[in-house]
Amino acid sequence: MNENKLYKALLQERIDLIAEGKQIFERAEKENRDLSTDEKSRDDEINVRLEVLNADIQRHEARRERERTAQALQRIEIHERIEDDPKRGFADVADFALAVKSLYTPGGLRDERLVMGAAPTDFHQESGASEGSMVPPAFRQEIWEVSLEEDALLPETDNEPTSSNSVEFLKDETTPWGATGVQARWRSEASQMSPSKLVTEGEQMRLHDLYAFVTATDQIMSDAPRLATRLTRKAGQAIRYKANSAIVGGTGTGQPLGYMKAGCLVSVAKESGQTANTVNANNIAKMYSRILGASGAIWHINQDVLPQLMLMTLGNQPIWTPPSSGFANAPGGILLGRPVRFSEHCETVGSQGDIQLVNLRAGYYSITNQGGIQFASSMHLYFDYGLQAFRWTFRMNGQPFLSKPITPAKGTSTRSHFVVLDVRA
Repeated sequence: MNENKLYKALLQERIDLIAEGKQIFERAEKENRDLSTDEKSRDDEINVRLEVLNADIQRHEARRERERTAQALQRIEIHERIEDDPKRGFADVADFALAVKSLYTPGGLRDERLVMGAAPTDFHQESGASEGSMVPPAFRQEIWEVSLEEDALLPETDNEPTSSNSVEFLKDETTPWGATGVQARWRSEASQMSPSKLVTEGEQMRLHDLYAFVTATDQIMSDAPRLATRLTRKAGQAIRYKANSAIVGGTGTGQPLGYMKAGCLVSVAKESGQTANTVNANNIAKMYSRILGASGAIWHINQDVLPQLMLMTLGNQPIWTPPSSGFANAPGGILLGRPVRFSEHCETVGSQGDIQLVNLRAGYYSITNQGGIQFASSMHLYFDYGLQAFRWTFRMNGQPFLSKPITPAKGTSTRSHFVVLDVRA
């Protein structure tokens, strides 16, 4: 038995003996009598054992206190103030990139900011194919924030950051009115209750790598302000666009499964005799009737659809309205009470998916690497070409919760968190 377990065992034995001794006296008092011979003998045994236990426990506690003191002394170390600066002394990404360039240029100087406050194995590496410098935390955060700006879909999903390479994804697709899953029943007097069973399906989801690998010429490297903007914003925008594209239309192989490729997608048929490349009020009403969780749904449209929405009415009442704050803050407006967003991931007018009604928060599960975007810079790979390489890596995966649309309790028109309008060619 190790020391920690032995210490706990001694404490537990002392507790048990004290409780036993208390019970002996309480029993005698309850019966209004003195202790019997056997009880007195047992009480003496308890007292002798407690003296031994107390000595052993004190010995263990003294040892534990010595070890805590030794550990505290070992933790005393010099703290570099540069570690408190998330930029590690650099003004911006361009300042960092130019320091890396100088490091790998013949006759160039090594900027001490590249190594001060850096973890030995993950910030700066100087050997073989692993040669490169990790970007300071503040600049990595800037790129991460840009990737989650404006039209980013990832923050709208049910997202779970993870430090693992994979996550067990459990889903329950049963409904309260279905024949399986958790059921509630009325009980007759004196009748036996019938059990129901929770039905879940497990699926292993692994993180996939999404990367941007970019080279910059010496000419661009010399333009520091321009470089800082491009490195931060362009990388974040590219990663955001690709992540959005996967959430919408990913194949599920080496990338997330998009809702447009999932079995739970509901596609509303066009009206009889409907003109090609048009959207009408009946289309919109039928799409709205098929959505699960309408209060959290958002319209995603190809911007070319907007002119038709702006003129659309039901019973002489417009179903599309501009936002109360004007077009400046939300040019997409409001359609049947839900916000409209323009999306480059919606198909051209007349194709399936040119207009979509989606509830990502309720219907799409995503996992991301807890560390966000990883960003590194290196020059050695393209030294002969006068280029510097930059690499951004982001790990994620995702898929809809449902594998197929849900059939309502009353009616036959299925519903889903993802509804689109079918082809009108």
